[in-house]
Amino acid sequence: MKKFVKIFSLLFLVAAVVTSCKKEENKVFYEGGTNPVLTVITNSGTPNVIMGFATQTEEAVKFEWTNPNYQFTTGVSSQDVSYTLEIDTAGANFTNPNKKTVVLSKLLNLKITQSELNDYLLNQLVLAPAIPHTLEIRVKSSLVNNSAVLISNVVTLTVTPYTIPPKVAPPVAATLYVTGSATPASWMGGGDPENVAQKFTKVSETIYELTVNLTGGGSFLLVPRYGNWSAVSPDPEKYGFTGSNNGNNVNGDDFKAFGGDILAPAASGTYKIVVDFQRGKFTVTRI
Repeated sequence: MKKFVKIFSLLFLVAAVVTSCKKEENKVFYEGGTNPVLTVITNSGTPNVIMGFATQTEEAVKFEWTNPNYQFTTGVSSQDVSYTLEIDTAGANFTNPNKKTVVLSKLLNLKITQSELNDYLLNQLVLAPAIPHTLEIRVKSSLVNNSAVLISNVVTLTVTPYTIPPKVAPPVAATLYVTGSATPASWMGGGDPENVAQKFTKVSETIYELTVNLTGGGSFLLVPRYGNWSAVSPDPEKYGFTGSNNGNNVNGDDFKAFGGDILAPAASGTYKIVVDFQRGKFTVTRI
């Protein structure tokens, strides 16, 4: 009986070792890939991209990149590959918080029209129009959960953004005020006299600024005519958040004519509000 137990134990041990080996053999390991190679074809045939309002619907540039060919112990990966095209200003080394990123799945190329590229430059990178700017572009490839990231070479382009109509039409009245429960005077009433303390300074044709005390957690709106809740064509009666009431990022977000209430920061204090009609964005910064 003891001999039988010994033989049985030995057979069990051998089986366990064989099973363990099989499990090891079934493991899949990542073995690497090849950094994608990025190339660019511009509408001028040179690194200088030609853009203009009259030709805005035409192609500005086409980016192409090679397949990174991710390799595993089982062979070439069959997983879907994601690509992120990054566009930044020269010298920023892709650390600019305003850099433009375009995420694509499986594709190995991207065409961008002049209007799209111009929008990236003016509204994302916040570059001045009618001035040449140097851009740096690269593409990053990755697998699921942003794993196995591979980065391409960097391509340099020169672009000159053109002026476009503002995303939100500035008030023809050329005046702008803030009103609401977050402001010192709370919500304005119909027929109230002008509140100079809550009047913005017109910095340019599209930018207005105001330093004002705000009550934390309150709401506010922007109005072209203080004390008037009626639209006076072509100006609306108010400007507010593009989404639902108080659904905005309190430090800044998008706005539109006839928009919803804007939520102020949680902490009461003195803030600088900047309203940019060109980009259709506002910022709220504590000072």
